[in-house]
Amino acid sequence: MHTATTRPTAAPLPRTALLTGVGRRRGIGAAIARGLAADGYDLALSYHAPYDRRVLGEDADVELLAEELRAQGRRVVLLPGDLADPAVPGEVVGAAREALGTLGALVTCHCESVDSSILDTTVESFDRHYAVNVRATWLLLRAFAEQVEEGTDTPGGSMIALTSDHTVHNLPYGATKGALDRVVLAGTHELAGRGIRTNVLNPGPIDTGWMDETVRAACAAQMPGGQLAGPDTVADLVRFLLSERGAWIRGQLLNSNGGFATPAV
Repeated sequence: MHTATTRPTAAPLPRTALLTGVGRRRGIGAAIARGLAADGYDLALSYHAPYDRRVLGEDADVELLAEELRAQGRRVVLLPGDLADPAVPGEVVGAAREALGTLGALVTCHCESVDSSILDTTVESFDRHYAVNVRATWLLLRAFAEQVEEGTDTPGGSMIALTSDHTVHNLPYGATKGALDRVVLAGTHELAGRGIRTNVLNPGPIDTGWMDETVRAACAAQMPGGQLAGPDTVADLVRFLLSERGAWIRGQLLNSNGGFATPAV
């Protein structure tokens, strides 16, 4: 059995965070950014505008979000880049550290998500989903952990990844999110000697502009309360997990989805 290296008690984590997938002000990433800014975090925001245009049909407006957060006295750096390129995740972490110093938190909200099924998914699409959802998340976590020398009293960090359990007619997205879960959860054990804690968060269906009325009604009908939540509900849990009060929650896949698709008993 592998035993994690015992690590000395460290100082509080720095209030600096790298968030990925923060292209649009109405997205989950933007809600998390606002919440962390309110908690005193300086932020590096990674985004890929071509994805927002290609998949969501919207232009990235993260510059306006940055202005909003800077007006609150927060330092904010914008880091565009395609995480499908294996060189980009490390470059993004390096640029965030150069701008903000040691990072205390990494929250990954980025994804590739294009609907397709077992019979019509292309190899090209599957490979891009894997590159963005799995490989990039691993490389981001690795670069984040490499800030810290194992066995020292240097502050470690907290990493949270957003996931999903959707698979039917969404094969490459769902399959690669499952792989993401395994990569991130391993981090709590493998990186314990560096003071890194990791969690995976499944928020269920959150309407950030991708739902039409039919989808919205169908999803709401599967909620015990009959209504959908907004991005702020995700931000609230992330803020707790990054706080000292939430620090004992680690190595968990948390379903914070309002009971979505939970069978009635």
